[in-house]
Amino acid sequence: MAKSWSEKFAHPPKPTVSRLGKPYAGHAEGEKMLIPTPALVAAYVAQIPPGESRTMPQLREDLAAAHQADFTCPLTAGIFLRIASEFAWEQHQNGKPLEDITPFWRAVDVKSPMAKKLACGLDFILQQRSLEGTA
Repeated sequence: MAKSWSEKFAHPPKPTVSRLGKPYAGHAEGEKMLIPTPALVAAYVAQIPPGESRTMPQLREDLAAAHQADFTCPLTAGIFLRIASEFAWEQHQNGKPLEDITPFWRAVDVKSPMAKKLACGLDFILQQRSLEGTA
């Protein structure tokens, strides 16, 4: 049986920073890479003020700086933004008001393949961005 978004959101429980043993994603051996968590990504997104947005490169850069890493793993950051987004949407579908969920529309690039895959649909993201003046 597949894990729920809630279960996926809970793992991994802690972010980790590790030194690369070999080059990865354009980064050199020895650089420090942050592997975030869905909760860490959600907390970052939650602090983005209404009317503003952040790109994935900015999110990764900010998280890396906050954890004394050279960069944030681009693969897991994208996966964890998706998990945080789906979990927030699931919470909203279960009755939680929009103002009480992670405002993922402030960090999801509407032109990204992920935006088209989200359960909320691209129109929801575009609508929220329009309402906040970030369309």
